[in-house]
Amino acid sequence: MTLPTNHPAIAPPRIGVLLMNLGTPDAPDAKSVKRYLGEFLSDRRVVEIPQIAWQPILRGIILQTRPKKSAHAYSLVWSEDGSPLAAITKAQSLALQGAFGPEVMVDWAMRYGNPSIADRMTAMKAAGCERILLAPLYPQYCAATTATANDKAFELLASMRWQPAIRTLPPYYDTPDYIDALKTSVEAGLAALDFTPDAVLASFHGMPQRTLELGDPYHCHCQKTARLLGEALKDTLAGRPLTIAFQSRFGPAKWLQPATDATLEALPGQGIRKVALIAPGFSADCLETLEELAIRGRDSFIAAGGTDFAYLPCLNDSEVGVSMLRRTIARELKGWVSEG
Repeated sequence: MTLPTNHPAIAPPRIGVLLMNLGTPDAPDAKSVKRYLGEFLSDRRVVEIPQIAWQPILRGIILQTRPKKSAHAYSLVWSEDGSPLAAITKAQSLALQGAFGPEVMVDWAMRYGNPSIADRMTAMKAAGCERILLAPLYPQYCAATTATANDKAFELLASMRWQPAIRTLPPYYDTPDYIDALKTSVEAGLAALDFTPDAVLASFHGMPQRTLELGDPYHCHCQKTARLLGEALKDTLAGRPLTIAFQSRFGPAKWLQPATDATLEALPGQGIRKVALIAPGFSADCLETLEELAIRGRDSFIAAGGTDFAYLPCLNDSEVGVSMLRRTIARELKGWVSEG
């Protein structure tokens, strides 16, 4: 069919896959971190306190003191490519280009900071994407991570006249592909160490205990990931424990237990002086893994009497990690793309 000469230009129909992760400041300085934290900590999914009570605390205390400290932490892990989380998520996106056929474009965005979900979805629509798979890269579902990333995309959809069809990537915390990828990665990491750990500690991002009581499945998802991974690593661990803990406590509320920092400090007193630490709740290394675990976690463990410490990287854009993402995403694209 020939379009009228005055018809608006329409891009050939395509399918989009948008990888979404938490976010990052634009630079490791207090001004950038303050802007980032202001957006992050104003999210009602993240801080479930009435805004009339929370905002004075956030604006009057937290954003006046925390940015400088956090900026220093970011500076310890920042690279020429910028924020580790942004650099790795971009690399994952690039590695998946062309993986699902020529009609599928893959892009990436951050829930907080840049590139934003709204900007990248708008660009996808302009490029002809009439169908978009939103892919929050959180293995375990939590309202404060998965749901808020989807919320941001839905917020844009509410303003669009011509909406693309949308699918969302389910959590993949217990899929054989994910557990197998973790097993392969952990075994390779352990084999490369110059010591044999007395124990392996799996650290997941913490959440307030209240989220569990309100029905959030995150705690259960983390426990199942750890159980399945422990079973998969049974021969490798050879009787050594795979211990689970939760990191990044913030504020006075009760958080999921046991705490990673307290666990690391207690292990040497239990005769565990050599430890390997993994973070199976993160799809990419970031401030919370590279600074909180690999740097501060090491320091606290050694100070408590530990002798050997190793942090094993996340799946990131490794061959096994990208292969797992490719299979996971391909399952959700069935019916949209031809199999072959």
